[in-house]
Amino acid sequence: MLRHQHILAWLNDVASDLHAIRHDIHAHPELGFEESRTSALVARLLEEWGYEVHTGIGKTGVVGVLRNGSSTRKLGLRADMDALPIHEATGATYSSQRHGCMHACGHDGHTTMLLGAARYLAATRQFDGTLTLIFQPAEEGQGGAEAMLADGLLERFPCDALFGMHNMPGLPAGHLGFREGPMMASQDLLTVTLEGVGGHGSMPHLTVDPLVAAASVVMALQTVVARNIDAQEAAVVTVGALQAGEAANVIPQQALLRLSLRALDAQVRAQTLARVRAIITAQAESFGCTASIEHRPAYPVLVNHAAENAFAHKVGLQLLGPDAVEGNTRKLMGSEDFAWMLQRCPGAYLFIGNGVERPMVHNPAYDFNDDILLTGAAYWAALTESWLEPA
Repeated sequence: MLRHQHILAWLNDVASDLHAIRHDIHAHPELGFEESRTSALVARLLEEWGYEVHTGIGKTGVVGVLRNGSSTRKLGLRADMDALPIHEATGATYSSQRHGCMHACGHDGHTTMLLGAARYLAATRQFDGTLTLIFQPAEEGQGGAEAMLADGLLERFPCDALFGMHNMPGLPAGHLGFREGPMMASQDLLTVTLEGVGGHGSMPHLTVDPLVAAASVVMALQTVVARNIDAQEAAVVTVGALQAGEAANVIPQQALLRLSLRALDAQVRAQTLARVRAIITAQAESFGCTASIEHRPAYPVLVNHAAENAFAHKVGLQLLGPDAVEGNTRKLMGSEDFAWMLQRCPGAYLFIGNGVERPMVHNPAYDFNDDILLTGAAYWAALTESWLEPA
């Protein structure tokens, strides 16, 4: 028999409020570390509902704390708030009012789901312990999780466990996906500068052409995954940019490449990075160029802790039943900075389906599915009542 149905019933009475919040956030998107309006909205609502509110954590992050009963148990739930520099093409009545910026990854929905749970939990208080709600800025590549951690997030608001959730197009609407162990890939970003000797296009023998070297580097890098990584492991090497020269009759002095590397295992990550470095250096030297490599490790592998993942999975089954819950959902080569938090505190990350035939995230036509707002909010509330269950 399903549990927690009382939560869904309670949330159904405030469904229109949650839709309005989501649409308001969607219409006013803000990029990473610029979420001042969104943060102010979150802080105001949490204060109205009785939370102890802390702002300015990780620049624009917000933390809400609610204590009830006498238990020393502590639970943390996290949602991200930032948008993307994409021009919206949904045609929705609540479309972005900011040109070239939109909520193309559903963080408006993530924020609203956690706010829905926050409202329910403050009104009902059917838990014993400390609940910490983390509204994180700058998930989209700018290191918002790291910024909050650097500001003492877990020292100021210690948690026994942390949980995060992301919507997933392609998964049936409202279905939940769980996975123990590695779930999302690491990401390393490389900026490579190949230095040659520029000159006139009619006299290539007097030059050292970095563009030709760069082209060779791009092709050689395709062998890293195919010939250096175990075929049963996963890795991705992407050259996303090659920039060199401006005129047809000029051999440029420099060529610039931008790469992203992804892996689902720390050893594979290290092996991939080492091979990429070696190939870039050797290829450049073979053409007489020099190579400088700037490396930015953006995300570690997101690894779900076994006990916390099992607990989260159990709550999902209790709320929705086995037909709407996947216990071994697919790994993703995408990256997520909640991985940094899971390196510091036990916890787990899960997916909630946004619908099978809906546009993928980071697409101008993407929109968060309002039909899953109640399910996501109910899940957070059910997890809280279960983790902080009164004795």
